[in-house]
Amino acid sequence: MELRRKKILIRYKKSDICVIPREKKTQAQGNMQQNESKSLYFFLAVAAFNKEVQQSLWKTASPLFFHKTRNVCVLDAFKPPVGRTVLTSTLSRSLTFNDSLQTLSSLCRFFSFTTMPVASKIFCGYRALGYVSNHVPLAVRYHKKHKENYVVTCVGKSFHTYNCSKLGIISVSDSLPDDISCLTVGWKYVFAACKNNIYAFVNGKQIEHRYEGHEFDLQILLPFGDHLISVDVNKLYLEMGFDNLVFHITTVVHPSTYLNKVVIGTKQGQMQLWNILRDKLLYTFQGWKSPITVLEQSPAVDIIAVGLADGQIVLHNLKFDETVVKFRQDWGPVTCISFRTDGHPVMTTGSSAGHIALWDLENSKLKSQMRDAHLTSVTGMQCLPSEPLMITSAADNSVKVWIFDLPDGGGRLLRQRSGHSAPPNYLRHYGNNGQNILTAGQDSTLRSFSVLHDKHNKKPSRQSDWDNIVSCHRGLCVTTTWSYQRSTMGSHRLEHERFKDNPEYKSTVATICHCDTCLLYLLYSQCTDISSCGNFVVIGYDSGHVDTYNLQSGIYRGSYGESKAHFCAVRGVAIDGLNQVTITAGAEGEIKFWRFKKKDLLETLKLQGNVSRVCLHRESSMMAVSSDDFTVVVVDIDTRRVVRTFIGHHNAITDMTFSPDARWLITSSMDASVRTWDMPSGKLIDCFLLDSAVTSLSMSPTGDFLVTCHVDDVGIYLWSNVTLYSHVALKPLPSDFQPHLMAMPTSQRSKKDVQDDDEETKDEEFTDFKSPEQISDELITLSLLPNSRWQNLLNLDTIKQRNKPKQPPKAPKSAPFFLQTVPGLVPTFVTTEEEQDDKKKTDLQKFGSLQSLSEIECGPSAIDVEIRSLSPDMGGSVEVMCHFLKFIKHVLNTKKNFELANAYLGLFLKIHGEMLSSEPDIMRELEEMKLLHEECWKHLHYLFTQNLCIVNYLRTATL
Repeated sequence: MELRRKKILIRYKKSDICVIPREKKTQAQGNMQQNESKSLYFFLAVAAFNKEVQQSLWKTASPLFFHKTRNVCVLDAFKPPVGRTVLTSTLSRSLTFNDSLQTLSSLCRFFSFTTMPVASKIFCGYRALGYVSNHVPLAVRYHKKHKENYVVTCVGKSFHTYNCSKLGIISVSDSLPDDISCLTVGWKYVFAACKNNIYAFVNGKQIEHRYEGHEFDLQILLPFGDHLISVDVNKLYLEMGFDNLVFHITTVVHPSTYLNKVVIGTKQGQMQLWNILRDKLLYTFQGWKSPITVLEQSPAVDIIAVGLADGQIVLHNLKFDETVVKFRQDWGPVTCISFRTDGHPVMTTGSSAGHIALWDLENSKLKSQMRDAHLTSVTGMQCLPSEPLMITSAADNSVKVWIFDLPDGGGRLLRQRSGHSAPPNYLRHYGNNGQNILTAGQDSTLRSFSVLHDKHNKKPSRQSDWDNIVSCHRGLCVTTTWSYQRSTMGSHRLEHERFKDNPEYKSTVATICHCDTCLLYLLYSQCTDISSCGNFVVIGYDSGHVDTYNLQSGIYRGSYGESKAHFCAVRGVAIDGLNQVTITAGAEGEIKFWRFKKKDLLETLKLQGNVSRVCLHRESSMMAVSSDDFTVVVVDIDTRRVVRTFIGHHNAITDMTFSPDARWLITSSMDASVRTWDMPSGKLIDCFLLDSAVTSLSMSPTGDFLVTCHVDDVGIYLWSNVTLYSHVALKPLPSDFQPHLMAMPTSQRSKKDVQDDDEETKDEEFTDFKSPEQISDELITLSLLPNSRWQNLLNLDTIKQRNKPKQPPKAPKSAPFFLQTVPGLVPTFVTTEEEQDDKKKTDLQKFGSLQSLSEIECGPSAIDVEIRSLSPDMGGSVEVMCHFLKFIKHVLNTKKNFELANAYLGLFLKIHGEMLSSEPDIMRELEEMKLLHEECWKHLHYLFTQNLCIVNYLRTATL
């Protein structure tokens, strides 16, 4: 969590650590010399420490200031929103280092949630999907133990590690403070440059070291034995300073067998050979009057390949300063070079146009070319050692593995991993399990991302019998169909004849597209809908027409309205869950309700503002409608009235989605905010800001994740629903609430656990809700006991007969030194006869008292024994039986434990039915019991009948 704290100056003394606010540096240093008891600086006393202890302490205690007394205080030096001083604990100078770290860690966690409010109560970042690579060149390393090559690609603030055999993701690194500018691998570490710092990662995940010293942003990293050479935008890391106007470094390479030497290429076209150990310039190569873009060591000693900005590739001999051979490609600057080492003398070069050229070094000619290998400039290229494979990456968010097995020696695409090369416009969940996400992007591609795993298999279903996805295309009136199971475009092209023949509608387009809730929503507007049965599709056009097609055959099935459904652009189309009503929304603000089959108009609802989009939740019949005035209204399509109005966004609303139970409406806007509205109360319960505006969002059908895509971002972001695993108080936000910025999730899954989430919400006062025993006197309350405690009471004789053992029990072998146990799921020791009698008496006392039936801890067999013992023949009496009936009558009057009372009463009548008629006292109690029971059951039977009638009507009625 980001803290708003002042810059500080840290000072180490013999027995303590001093942290001084920078603006009070001079005054504090003067007071320290005079009187060290002044409270102008802060510290924590430690018995003994070294440099590692200092770094660890400062890393742990960075959010805190400490006062030099026996008390450790969190002061308001940060000027937090709460603006108060919190006294936390008392420490002595004899604290050990581990104890100090534990105390500091707890204080840091406490300070983090008391100073900075949580950006969102409901959602927290989980992970990002769809990232594969960017413009930073890839790096390949060989693992000797695994005997496999691994490729490392940059994805912004972190990097991914894939195996080259299957391109399966192995690990995701920890996130850095800023985007990675360059990446390289050594024999042990992966080095990543961020701003002016270098980070060394171990195992491709954790940060092991941090190297500082540069004043400018880094652009080149080169492993050099046990050393690392780094070049920033202004100079080399060592004492080798260069003027960019004379010698602007663009690339560095270490020639093979050249001890402690590197070759530096420049933008001015020159090369220099330097001895790093002695910091000495050995030789200057004149160059070829063109900026050098890439340097690569060839398999031959003394020969390096030089790529130039004018498209030339030069193989140059460093020992004699002679050019061996020259090549030229007509695709622009050379971006990367690699050599095959599997016995074929072939050099591969990449270009800024995305093409790859293969050069025959023996015959000095072009051998083959691979056009359109990538959509953008090829930034990374590496031929795997002793294998006919080449791996490439580019800024189009893809990594590809090529195999050289074509007759002309060219490469064939073997496998690839890719995401959207341009930001996605629209996304929706596919299926009811919430595991697949379909996205449509500006790169004219439709992609499916799995929440569980990238290689998650699709389960076959009936949907594969015909196409189940419909998409609209920018600038076209043709609507195409797709098959998710086959992952191909369908055979139907849906276009009405009026758009082909009438020149008036040449510019008409199907403005928006989305599919059924259980299937998919596509693109960035909702003007097409698929029926819940999956057989029909309704398409709206900007000309005002609304057409219906059969999705299986592609046959036209009619249009809505006499000439047009609307005399303006159609902004939204939806079909209810029963295929009875079609809803269309026009740009002028009219919501029209049509019969789905007859296509006649039922009713028109006029809204105040112009409609921009709609979103229907079929299960609840609630439809959200956004307007151009940044408001959202909710329309009940059954009553056809506006039931809610939400105001709060300050820019155009980009998308809306309902939670699975329709309790929340989540909206996004170009003001970079995401707001969650509570439907029952009509209040705003959550709001947070993001770095970039959300273009589309979707709530998982299971309610566990919210998925978003953003402006100028190719990633798909998952946000977990915190309310599923922690207690969250969803109180309405005040009218003057100021939303806070939330950090975007990374490719690595969030490590935030439930305990941290509970700590972040400590500032809210939670009151544990305890349901009352009886919500209302008119309601009948059931017990919380399992059905096995009362459902089989009338069938105990049958159950005992069925479970009767076929053979008599055998005596166990004598074991005098062991206590006898009773067999069962939980072994218990055999009790004596006295203990059994005491337990029986205790159970009888519990049963005889007028307490809650659910509190009697007796099983079905024990209940049967107790009720049988009420008879005079079993030690009871008529008076005891009357008291039992009064007890049941009391339970029925309170309307609590209704099923238990009836079960016990039924067992009582079954056992003692023969003798009850001969006892007048018992008969009087039974007559009163009959009247009371009929009254209770009559009310319950009325409620059952009423609900069954409503269900039958909804199931059979035709609207």
